[in-house]
Amino acid sequence: MLPAGEPFPHAAKPVTHNMSVRHPIAIVGGGPAGALAAALLAEGGRHVLLFDEKLAWEKPCGGGITHKALRQYPFLADAGSESNPVEHCELISPSGQRVRFHMQHPVAIFSRLALNGLLLERARRASTGTGTDSNARVGAGVDIRHERVTRIAGTSGDWRLFTPQHEYHASYLVMAAGARNPFRSQFLSPISPRDLMVTAGYFIPGRSSLMQIQFLKGITGYIWIFPRADHVSAGIAGRMGETSAADLRRMLEQWLEEEWLEQNGFSLGRARDGARFYSHILPSFRAQTFETLEVCGESWAMIGDSAGLVDPITGEGLYYALRSAELCADALLAGRPDEYRGLLEEEVLAELKLAARVSQRFYSGQIFGDSVLEKMVSLTAQSASFRELMSDLFAGIQGYRDLRSRLYRILPAVMAEGLAGTLGRSWNKSAKFATDPFAEWPTS
Repeated sequence: MLPAGEPFPHAAKPVTHNMSVRHPIAIVGGGPAGALAAALLAEGGRHVLLFDEKLAWEKPCGGGITHKALRQYPFLADAGSESNPVEHCELISPSGQRVRFHMQHPVAIFSRLALNGLLLERARRASTGTGTDSNARVGAGVDIRHERVTRIAGTSGDWRLFTPQHEYHASYLVMAAGARNPFRSQFLSPISPRDLMVTAGYFIPGRSSLMQIQFLKGITGYIWIFPRADHVSAGIAGRMGETSAADLRRMLEQWLEEEWLEQNGFSLGRARDGARFYSHILPSFRAQTFETLEVCGESWAMIGDSAGLVDPITGEGLYYALRSAELCADALLAGRPDEYRGLLEEEVLAELKLAARVSQRFYSGQIFGDSVLEKMVSLTAQSASFRELMSDLFAGIQGYRDLRSRLYRILPAVMAEGLAGTLGRSWNKSAKFATDPFAEWPTS
């Protein structure tokens, strides 16, 4: 047994895990990833211990659930009263260009308090005795422990988890405790500050029907306005080390006062009196970090933010949290936990790796003689084909891996929709660019 705090060596090749049924599966973290994994494992006939000291709690993130996620998890679409379906989005470039467009597939915007509560309730109600796996045990279900895990010890197949109240034993560990997971260093290297984003936000009383994204000059990040069911989530994100948290907060407050509150019918005094401030840390892995990423080892796995599964361009992580929980639960229920890594690589990591490779170009690169951000907003304003592309990106049904080929396909239509004058300098007589505008966008 290794002493507490000493790193556990992770396997260099798949190993056979001792999935003893004498002990339950322990999940540390009751956010969306942890709660969904617990429900799925219980529905498959496993006994799960789910630990979280906060359980349902608020975060400054937007809480947007894309059409892709709603299609994958229809129970979220059925919880209509808990979310605000938003059909219109406004993009604002660093110079102040604005464009509003209709999203063909609305984004369902939840408060994180409501979303976590919904998923935790699903875990509480997880059916028992329905699993067909031969390892399913009597008493399967989710035991939600409102306790803080302070220490993890033991060995593969017989982990010991300590809280201020009790000591627990588990056959398998699923870490779902976010980017600041205190136990990550026992299994993997700590997340580098260069792989993190700082977010800060306010929950402002009132209602709105417009989602807004304001891109910022010199900042790898943006300001967002996400209208929830009974309030508005206004926030800002920036890469750690690039701008201080205090500066981000000041930028957000200045933008709200000068550009948003009164213009959108919100009382500045009421907003100041009723708004609640929150801050949070998000993973935003660089390409080299994704290339060496480990997500599981001998009788342990990481899902959601704990594994760094957040889009480095958009900061969106809810779909990846839910999908990683599902893939991990599938592998565990099949009795082949090592397959989680391969499943994640094929469906999730391939997308996130590509996003990481182009993230810097997206925020600070040039295209058609202008910045990518400025040109993206102007193309959205001028071209119906480009607006359809943006709608599909927000819906999650347009991925990064085939984005380049779609850009090439719609470019003639974009030209035909009135952009010949804007793009004329880059378009030669044979209808080809002298310099390929998408040459730096990787295809895999």
